[in-house]
Amino acid sequence: MKKLLPHIVVTGSLGFDYIMDFSGKFADRIMNDKVHKISLGFLVDSLKKQFGGTAGNIAYSLRLLGMEPHIIAPAGNDFDPYLSFLKKAGVRTDGIVTHEDVATGSYFVVTDQEDNQIGSFYKGALKYAQDLSILGNEKTDLVMISPTDPEAMKKYVKECRAHHIPYMYDPAFQIGDFSPEVLKEGIEGSAIFIGNDYEIALVEQKLSLSHAQLLAITPMLITTLGAKGSVIETNGKRIEIAVAHPKDVSDPTGAGDAYRGGFLAGYLRGYDPQTCGRMGAVASVYTVEMYGTMTHTYTQKEFCARYKENFQETLAL
Repeated sequence: MKKLLPHIVVTGSLGFDYIMDFSGKFADRIMNDKVHKISLGFLVDSLKKQFGGTAGNIAYSLRLLGMEPHIIAPAGNDFDPYLSFLKKAGVRTDGIVTHEDVATGSYFVVTDQEDNQIGSFYKGALKYAQDLSILGNEKTDLVMISPTDPEAMKKYVKECRAHHIPYMYDPAFQIGDFSPEVLKEGIEGSAIFIGNDYEIALVEQKLSLSHAQLLAITPMLITTLGAKGSVIETNGKRIEIAVAHPKDVSDPTGAGDAYRGGFLAGYLRGYDPQTCGRMGAVASVYTVEMYGTMTHTYTQKEFCARYKENFQETLAL
């Protein structure tokens, strides 16, 4: 008899990533005393178009790790090749609604030689995200609320809270679009709140909260630190997670999404936070080694071997 897997709904963006490489450093082009009227351009060395978006990236890592993610998100009239890719990967796509009057969203990002990034996202079909609901006929074990249309994110938070559905909350790029009240509502209802160190600091500033006060309003706070790893704070404990070692460094785009997929694949299996964080670290390193966010692949056996290689512990999937 087939084991029934947890039902995880993944919301967020679906889009095409246009990834560009700049051979210099952003810091060398930015004058601190002129940032109030900044105007910059970068001559880039390469441009590649890839499948991306937070929902697609996270769901892809979850699927590689044996989960059955259910994407609920809108797409545009150019989505067919991406849809075929997701179906071939085994990702559940019946929650993706295609709109013929608009293109799929697009992320344009420039990466400098120190892996710093500057990007912008054309929302495209994401304007329809608020028309979708995470509620359905199935019992949902967890919802991933990742960056998409702000109104949609507000709706998903309210649905989760009203129906007592656990969720990971990742406001990221939309922090600036939320009022303090809306942002706090999303954090207070979450099972897990995640962001990078800049985003966490921005949230604390916007809500006028100390770090201790922020920890008091969510059961688990995850702060990602890029090449320095991540920190998980829960139940009064601070757990530092080291990065997994890359065999090659190609492109950091999507590493954060892969971390989320890896973490949740452990969390949904009931693993302890440290193991979940380490799974996130290993999942993200595969993305860093390849150009693009979903160009890598691995078997669960290969993943477990990589986990043991980095953390000297056996992982069973």
